[in-house]
Amino acid sequence: MRKFFLAVILLLLGTNILAASFSYTEYVEVTRSEPIYRTITKRIPYQECWYEEVPVEYSYDEGIDDNVGALIGGVAGGIIGHQIGEGSGKTAATVGGAIIGTLVGKNLSKKSDTYVERGYKRVKRCRTKYEEHEERIQRGYRN
Repeated sequence: MRKFFLAVILLLLGTNILAASFSYTEYVEVTRSEPIYRTITKRIPYQECWYEEVPVEYSYDEGIDDNVGALIGGVAGGIIGHQIGEGSGKTAATVGGAIIGTLVGKNLSKKSDTYVERGYKRVKRCRTKYEEHEERIQRGYRN
């Protein structure tokens, strides 16, 4: 066993000595060297903004709500129908008056006064543009 370890150690030392004998360094004088360049194009984004006057319309109603008009019309129609009907037809007249009154009230409330005002609004608009420029970058040397 001892002989085996001794043989392994001698083998390792022998290869190390041989490896060192095969490496060498040589220096060469450089007579000419020229840089190697590459041209790249860079795109740098920037925003160009301005303000515009944009035409707008504002509308508003001065009438009552559709549902409120339908409710008022239904109540009024029911009251009138109740007064017109007689006997067993009084209930039918009340229901019919309420239905007709609801429809009339809703239609009348839709015909409210609507005002439209026209004007201008100032709005900011922006556009992205790119500034391009070329740049030379040194990549290395040719000797």
